[in-house]
Amino acid sequence: MEKNYLFNQRIRLRHLHTFVAVAQQGTLGRAAEVLSLSQPALSKTLNELEEMAGARLFERGRLGAQLTTAGEQFLTHAVRILDALNHAGQSLSPVAARDPAVLRIGVLTTVALGMLPSILERFHQQQPRTLVQVATLHNNVLLAGLRAGEFEVGIGRMAETEMMTGLTYELLFLESLRLVVRPEHPLLSDNVTLSRALNWPVVISPEGTAPRRIADAMLKDHGCRLPDAVVETSATSLARQLALRYNYVWFVPSGAIKDDLLHNALAALPVASHGPGEPVGIITRTGAPLSRSAEVLMATIRKSHSG
Repeated sequence: MEKNYLFNQRIRLRHLHTFVAVAQQGTLGRAAEVLSLSQPALSKTLNELEEMAGARLFERGRLGAQLTTAGEQFLTHAVRILDALNHAGQSLSPVAARDPAVLRIGVLTTVALGMLPSILERFHQQQPRTLVQVATLHNNVLLAGLRAGEFEVGIGRMAETEMMTGLTYELLFLESLRLVVRPEHPLLSDNVTLSRALNWPVVISPEGTAPRRIADAMLKDHGCRLPDAVVETSATSLARQLALRYNYVWFVPSGAIKDDLLHNALAALPVASHGPGEPVGIITRTGAPLSRSAEVLMATIRKSHSG
């Protein structure tokens, strides 16, 4: 009881904002940029929070910051608290009679790059007076935000049972991993194999992500290893530019480059993905009432996928 009282007395909003930013960005450096802080200042705040909590919330290493089990549990509460404060602030502002409806959705970064633009265009044809707020997130942060009520609808990956508690999942498709390059890439003039593709620089998702797990399994199946020249990033916009403009081989979830392949902006290498793929679907809170806008969006997603 005394420890909990001290925790409640000492914790500040900056601790929660810092924690959620690191969980969302995956590294202390990117989180510091988002919060406009120096990295030492951010590290100090994070250390204070872990000291108050009496537990490590992140495992920090060369490849970034990964949530511990305690961190995963705390993330849900942190997101809920910040969301409640946001709602409280909004309640103090006068609401105009003709303010548009607001629909908040959380999606994977690959979904935002791939299927989401056409879905939003079709959605606004039916709901022209709806403000859609889109957050692009790592899957664990997306699920925590949904459980906390920060988003009405999410498009994300199926996760472990404990992460899906309180959520309803509707499968859309299995997302495979593709290797893509620009159409003028010198690699395409040769007989393409995975080992030959790895003679070129690679851009790939960071360790701990679903696309990276599939990529590592693929490499193991073929007895290959990544080259020395590698860019690890969760920023799909950066990865896409490296593949479009230079000679990088991009390991990318299929949904993110559907339009690029359709319009021949990128070319897929004839290298088979490992396994059936990762399940991607619509996720909502179990039992939570949905707004009219959310229902229209979900119907648009289903129609877009089936079409």
